[in-house]
Amino acid sequence: MSTGMLSLLTTLIWLVAIQEFLKPDKCQSNRKVMILTSAGSMLTPVLTVSLFQSLHL
Repeated sequence: MSTGMLSLLTTLIWLVAIQEFLKPDKCQSNRKVMILTSAGSMLTPVLTVSLFQSLHL
């Protein structure tokens, strides 16, 4: 997966997670919050490593 696609996917996951967090407690889906947070937390370090590798230091 290219870095651009990975960054777009990670950003979209975090945006959807933030939208879910902004809902009132009664309307939040705990399962959705857990899945989105887990996916975002796993993809963020992958994206960070990928971006550092592309720096060619």
